Amino acid sequence: MRVKFNNSRYAEFVADLKKSVNEYFETKGISTYANGAMVFKTICMLSMYIIPYALIMTNRLTEWQMLVCCVVIGIGVAGIGFSVQHDANHGAYSKYEWVNKALGFTLSLVGGNDYMWRIKHNILHHTYTNIHGKDEDISVVQFIRLSPNAPHKPIHRFQHIFAWFIYSLLTLFWVFYTDFPKIKRYNGHGSPNEDVKHPTNEIVMLFVMKAFYIFYALVLPLIILDLAWWKVLIGFAVMHLVAGWLLTVVFQLAHVVEETEHPHPLEENGLIDNSWFVHQMETTANFSVNNPLVTWYVGGLNFQVEHHLFPKICSIHYPAISKIVREKAKQYNVPYHYESGLRQAIRSHHKTLKAFSKK
Repeated sequence: MRVKFNNSRYAEFVADLKKSVNEYFETKGISTYANGAMVFKTICMLSMYIIPYALIMTNRLTEWQMLVCCVVIGIGVAGIGFSVQHDANHGAYSKYEWVNKALGFTLSLVGGNDYMWRIKHNILHHTYTNIHGKDEDISVVQFIRLSPNAPHKPIHRFQHIFAWFIYSLLTLFWVFYTDFPKIKRYNGHGSPNEDVKHPTNEIVMLFVMKAFYIFYALVLPLIILDLAWWKVLIGFAVMHLVAGWLLTVVFQLAHVVEETEHPHPLEENGLIDNSWFVHQMETTANFSVNNPLVTWYVGGLNFQVEHHLFPKICSIHYPAISKIVREKAKQYNVPYHYESGLRQAIRSHHKTLKAFSKK
């Protein structure tokens, strides 16, 4: 079913908000793209990935030091996901397409795939946020129910207990499985144009980069390091468990919390009787907006409302434009969801998991 939005609703709010945000950048005389602070953060995130890996491969660290490095690499992987590749694959990092493509490619370098991610995230998630059957971010696995519109299964009764562990497996599945079924599933369905087919070079690159990642991240350490094979596997697993948990939890806090809605389109015509802009505000929430460390690390994704409204604006600017969005939302009586702190947001997600665990 093709989902459509009634963009005639709240048209005045949308026009006023766009105008006010544009005026902010024009008045300040600044670009909507990355600035020096964003470049510095990018260097930090990439360093957290590259430097610990290089130190491990020197074969001069103790086993415990190597394990700590694996944890830091995991934090770096999540940081690259939050900040570097995320902005770049939205085309928000730079006005130069080659810069966005190069930095977006970092996702493939750490085991994912930038091409499949753009379909899943930019098209499906950003267009159909929290719509069951369209937004794959709320249907990651069948045994975790992230929408009240999803079918209920007996195993869901315990999801508020085991989901937190399952979240940590995200990047492991991403490396070895998740992207491959999408080759068939997204052909013709990942785009509003159902005749679209995957470019051959993108499919070839998917397999090449997966093989390259497994070689340098797993096979090479098995060959070079003076460690038992199972210790290398533990380090590899720890890295991914850290990265997977951080990435998944942050994205869940933005859409699967108590305040956010899960609209169901009318079955006869697939209509969501709301504008796309307001739909994003109803289905999205901010958190920890006054915590500079959280904002710095998660790439402004704690300002998820602003990101969904203006995905082409670099995340480094979200704290500033959030004041405009919040003011206009209040003026036009439009929802603006947010949790004050990280703990409150995690608690809200836990309560939502528990609520959705019931039939």
